[in-house]
Amino acid sequence: MNCIEIKNLKKIYGKAENITTVLNGIGVSIKEGELCGIFGPSGSGKSTLLNIVGGLERCDAGKLIVNGKDICKYSDKELTEYRRSQIGFVFQFYNLIPDLNVKENIQVCEYLSDDSLNIENLMETMGLTKHQNKYPSQISGGQQQRCAIARAVIKNPSILLCDEPTGALDYKSSKMVLKLLETINQKYNTTILIVTHNEAIRDMVHHVIKVRDGIISQDYYNEDRVDAEEICW
Repeated sequence: MNCIEIKNLKKIYGKAENITTVLNGIGVSIKEGELCGIFGPSGSGKSTLLNIVGGLERCDAGKLIVNGKDICKYSDKELTEYRRSQIGFVFQFYNLIPDLNVKENIQVCEYLSDDSLNIENLMETMGLTKHQNKYPSQISGGQQQRCAIARAVIKNPSILLCDEPTGALDYKSSKMVLKLLETINQKYNTTILIVTHNEAIRDMVHHVIKVRDGIISQDYYNEDRVDAEEICW
């Protein structure tokens, strides 16, 4: 079953002679429960694609069918509800609330869902139980990113969107975060899209999409996928 169906998706910025076509007829299908990597150089359109899937930006043409509904036709109110109920976001920078401790930062999103995960179990999965009463300034970058991931996952979204989730981390912390994303995918059957410059990540995903100059240059399934712990760069 396809969770996300993208058809001839276009995104244009600017007007007249200053027009820039960022996405130029993107088309791809992503299945439910996939761990999908989206790769490409800066300016290729990969983050714009992720933002449109997440309902943060609107496309200018085409269709984006998520769980059977074309979100390109949604009103602003419907898009807000879509983001609240179906999408989790993880960014390169953690955006934690400094005056809340780890558990409280996670709880911020727990109340957005009627089907949220058990917070104690999730913190245990994320290795955050012993840090739950600490503030962001008291934990490492890797721990902060784990907290940000837990915050996105607690509401039990069907789709988790990750934009350069290891971009601000060292090698060891990056490997730990990738292993956690893999665990989330397997444990909760969450469809996960990871936008990244890190080509090594392609070895751990089920589905590889490469974007260049606003089009998909490669789209294939990884027959030789390895566990996150085995990748190196």
